[in-house]
Amino acid sequence: MKKVYLAGPDVFRVDSVEWGRYLKERCRQAGLEGLYPLDNEISNAGSSFDTARAIALANMQMIREADGVVANLQWFRGKEPDSGTAFEVGAAIALGKPVWAYFPDQGSLKNQVETNQNGLDPDGLLVEDFGLPRNLMMACQWAGFSHSVNEAIQEIARILK
Repeated sequence: MKKVYLAGPDVFRVDSVEWGRYLKERCRQAGLEGLYPLDNEISNAGSSFDTARAIALANMQMIREADGVVANLQWFRGKEPDSGTAFEVGAAIALGKPVWAYFPDQGSLKNQVETNQNGLDPDGLLVEDFGLPRNLMMACQWAGFSHSVNEAIQEIARILK
């Protein structure tokens, strides 16, 4: 059975364990084994940094073991995806694994960020305008994207068959 790493800020949800079960069940129904970050058994590794490092290493090991990744790239604490999820997407792509993203339909990145007549955001930085829904480094390298997790799981299952 093909394995899929379930990347996203979902681990910060109040119902994160139940949500992980839901995602894994959707994967099972699609003929996949879902790997959810909270499945890792992390004991208190000492300092906060040591525990954080153990979590990061365990998640990276899951990505290495996975055949593909489904990534929740909805806005998180601002108008960008969770930085940890973005890292995981980049790592998976670098490892040659297909990534299927999902997030609500919000139009192009240019339409999502407030800009002035010169295309600059409130901080005076240019907002890329390639008609893509997320930053070009992800949007030009992922296998595709959907607007729901269920669609994303179905698509990654199709790719991995």
